[in-house]
This record gives sequence, structure tokens and C-alpha cells, in this order.
Amino acid sequence: MSKFTIAIHGGAGTISKKSMTPEKEAAYLKVLNEALDAGYKILEKNGDALDAVKAAVIELENNSLFNAGKGSVFTNAGTHEMDASIMDGRDLSAGAVAAVKNIRNPIELAYAVMRKSEHVFLIGNGAEEFAKQNEIAFEPDEYFYSEFRYKQLQKAKKINETALDHDINIDESSSAKASEDEERKFGTVGAVACDANGNLAAATSTGGMTNKQYGRVGDSPIIGAGTYANNKTCAISCTGHGEPFIKAVTAYDVSCLIEYKGLSLEEAMNIVVNDKLLKIDGDGGMIGVDAKGNAALIFNSEGMYRGFCSSDGRREVAIYR
Repeated sequence: MSKFTIAIHGGAGTISKKSMTPEKEAAYLKVLNEALDAGYKILEKNGDALDAVKAAVIELENNSLFNAGKGSVFTNAGTHEMDASIMDGRDLSAGAVAAVKNIRNPIELAYAVMRKSEHVFLIGNGAEEFAKQNEIAFEPDEYFYSEFRYKQLQKAKKINETALDHDINIDESSSAKASEDEERKFGTVGAVACDANGNLAAATSTGGMTNKQYGRVGDSPIIGAGTYANNKTCAISCTGHGEPFIKAVTAYDVSCLIEYKGLSLEEAMNIVVNDKLLKIDGDGGMIGVDAKGNAALIFNSEGMYRGFCSSDGRREVAIYR
């Protein structure tokens, strides 16, 4: 039996202590701990890494603090379009969905695509039809409604901008995103795990970008970009400005550096996050585990909602750098 570990994230960006109330900070730390516990309890009972990451992400999707599931941001049309993916490192099986509406837990639907279809990636109406056939839970529009998120959309529309995060404070009197640098957060959620048998899994879920148009999809549901798991190397879940992460095939790039150059998990993640991504304006971060149960949580922004727990007794939940 090897060391088992789970790591989670709830978004990265310009997250400063001065912009956080004690009450809000406590709320974030509480749900991060709950998500960690949900996944770790499964690993403790010799459960699968795949089940652990799904359980952790469901906890985060069910909390409106994060831009996934219940807390998803509004599109330009005033709807919610959600993306998610999950991958099993044992055999590279994967499932992903994009631009789905009214799905309570998009990660559940991604898991169903992996387990109950011959496909990897389903989108939009077709994915929703598949969800109905497989009895995935739907919720009415009201479930996803938040006054804060709605005001955020109105501000973004007023200045005709697409916000890259779930908690941006756009100055209504400005013709630009005046406070983006102060309050820029990417609210994607994710989890990675190594179970007691050395199996790896990764899962990622997001509501995308405030005021997004044209059916825009970021890196989160794209296998190899936002999510990747391979027992030979690592499991990775990313959070950040999706377009650069897609261009860099970010999650798979970490795996390649481990497999072909023999780098450690942390070395590979550092190169991708703090060198390759920065060169193409890729703000954000990622979490990773390897088959020995080592974990790394690396970001090039001011903060990242994150945490990990390992069977060697190590545990950490943090927000700031």
C-alpha cells in the first residue's frame, strides 16, 4: 500500500488579503476543508482516486462561492453554461462536457460520459439529452441564480467586457476593467488524487467567464489542457485564463516533462506554470499528484484557493501566496 493523497483548488488569480473580509475568508476555508474531507474519506477506506476526485469536486460545485455548478457565472445571454471533465490514470479513460445548462453537478455528467458512453466529449443539447437518459440531476434556473453574479454580469455588459473570473469588482464608472488587477480570480474548481494502489485521477469543473459569448469554452473540459491523468506520470487539474492553457496543452505538458525528461512532479509543474505559461500571458495555476503520492500546488498569480491532505499526516489549506 502506497501513500495516498488528494489535492483540490477553487481558482487562482489576484487574491489579496486586503480585499477579503474575515467572514468570507473563513467561509472559503470551511468549504475547502469540507471538499478535502469528502475525497480523503474515500481514499482512507481504500477507495479509488477517481471516486475521491469526483466527491471533492461535487462539494465545490454545490457551494456558490465557486464558479462551478451552483455558483456558475452568467453568460452574455443571462444563462449558465458549464463545463467539466474527469480522467482515470489507470487506462486514460476520460469524460467531458461543455456548454451544458441546468445540470446540478456537471462533474457527474462528465463521469457518466466516461462510464456509460463510447465517447469522451459531449456538448450542449446533446450532452443534456444524454444526461436525461442517464438520470443525471437537473435544477431550475433559480438554483443557479445569485444577485451578486447577476450584478457582475450587468457591470461587465455595461463596459462590454468579458470577465476572466468569478469575483471581479468592475468599476461601473470606468470604461475599462479598472480594478481587474486588484480583484482577478479564476473560479474553476478541481481535484487530483493518488489512491493507496498508486492509481491517479483528475477532475475539473467551471462556469466559465462572466458575459461569455458565442458558446466560448475554456481549458477545463479539454483533456490534456485543463485536466489530465496517467498512472505513469501524474494527475493535473488547472485553473486560469483558459485560452493560453489550451494553447500550451498545459496539463499534458507536465506529464510529458515527467515521462520524457525524467523531471519530478514539482519541477515539471514549475516549468509549465512559471515559464511556459507566463511567456504567453497564461495567468493561473494547477494542482498535481504523482503515483508516489507526492503533491504540488503551483500558481503564478497572487493566490490560489487550494488544499491537500496525505496519509503521511500532512495537510494544508491556503488562499494566499
